[in-house]
Amino acid sequence: MTTNQPPDPTHHSRWRPLRLLQAAMDADIGRVYPEQPIEGLKPSFVMELLRLHACGPMTIAKLAESVQRTHSALSQKVAAMRAAGWVQTVVGEDARTKRVALTDKGRDVVGRLAAEWRATEAALAELEAEIPYPLSQVVTDIECALERRSFHDRIAEKLAKDPAWG
Repeated sequence: MTTNQPPDPTHHSRWRPLRLLQAAMDADIGRVYPEQPIEGLKPSFVMELLRLHACGPMTIAKLAESVQRTHSALSQKVAAMRAAGWVQTVVGEDARTKRVALTDKGRDVVGRLAAEWRATEAALAELEAEIPYPLSQVVTDIECALERRSFHDRIAEKLAKDPAWG
């Protein structure tokens, strides 16, 4: 029996392998925490926890800026970190703002998190040395190409030629 359904364009993706690779690597990073044991820590929390340790309490907006994330994304992440007990919000200097601060639980693990960060960066450098074209160079090359012509402009040009778009 045949159907007249159109082909699904999502079966082909240049992004998916990169996303899946990063997810697998993040999962491997996550596997080291229970070995310490550091329970309930997500790899995605580590940069913010280390930044708070290095810089002290800061507003969500400042923290978001410092880790190059949106305020909205950081607000959600702070809520999750707060629920897990890694951070707390404290009244800011003018009582109208709140600042994100490490809890005792967060402070107790930052030394090990810094060690994990260094080990992860060293493992990535080792991995990049094994391949002919390091991912960090790929990123730099793509950024340079996008400075010449934005991704938006590239997509818009392709859409302008596609009758299904217009």
